[in-house]
Amino acid sequence: MTTTDAERWQLEEESAEAYERYAVASWSGALAERLIALAAPAAGERVLDAACGTGIVARLAARAVGADGSVTGVDLNDRMLDVARARDATIDWRRGDVEALALERGTVDVVTCQQGLQFFPRRGAALAEMHRVLAPSGRLALSVMRPIVHNPGWGALADALARHAGPEAGAMMRAPFPEWDAAELRELVTSAGFHDVRVLIVVASARYPSPSELVRWEAASSPLAGPLSALSAKTRDALVADVAAAIADRLDDDGVLFAQETHVVLARR
Repeated sequence: MTTTDAERWQLEEESAEAYERYAVASWSGALAERLIALAAPAAGERVLDAACGTGIVARLAARAVGADGSVTGVDLNDRMLDVARARDATIDWRRGDVEALALERGTVDVVTCQQGLQFFPRRGAALAEMHRVLAPSGRLALSVMRPIVHNPGWGALADALARHAGPEAGAMMRAPFPEWDAAELRELVTSAGFHDVRVLIVVASARYPSPSELVRWEAASSPLAGPLSALSAKTRDALVADVAAAIADRLDDDGVLFAQETHVVLARR
């Protein structure tokens, strides 16, 4: 049976598996590698990955700490955790709220958090919990996307979504890119009790097979699934054409490649 274009968009709506398949492959995996390199978990250490999603950061941490270490991944989304467990059953995956961690004080050596802080309703509470569970001299490594003006590839997609799928869809695409500068991030982390706070700009690559797949992969692996699967084929084609025109200078023989800029915050308890 041949799968129609409309069915391809609909089949993966709201799929945690699609996030692992597409988001990790296109952009999240590259950022996870950079975050773990900067966090530098060592053999035998205990790592908490807060807002772990499908677990790419936790899996990389597990390789670093080895059999003598331990990794715990915490997330609120059961479907994300199901995918995480299927990828690595040796990690302690837990459903939980980062703002109220079910972990004892001082029992973790490293806390990581990739692209989660901007989505916590009470960011100060989440950071305070990360601080609480860290052992003395424990380390924090978290990442937050820089404002979308520094990520024009994503900005082009957000603009096209607003034009063709409505302002709410455009706002969804902009949500991961808070208008925070380094000073604001430093103040947030310092206010939670952390010391030796460093804020770095990390640049990695996002890669997609084509402008069409860029749009479809985002639809499959994010809250955009609903708005985009509801569009007519004609409207989706117009959206893709707009994105392709806006990122024409980012096309090569392997598809689409553009830079993504994120802030990484490193600190000690």
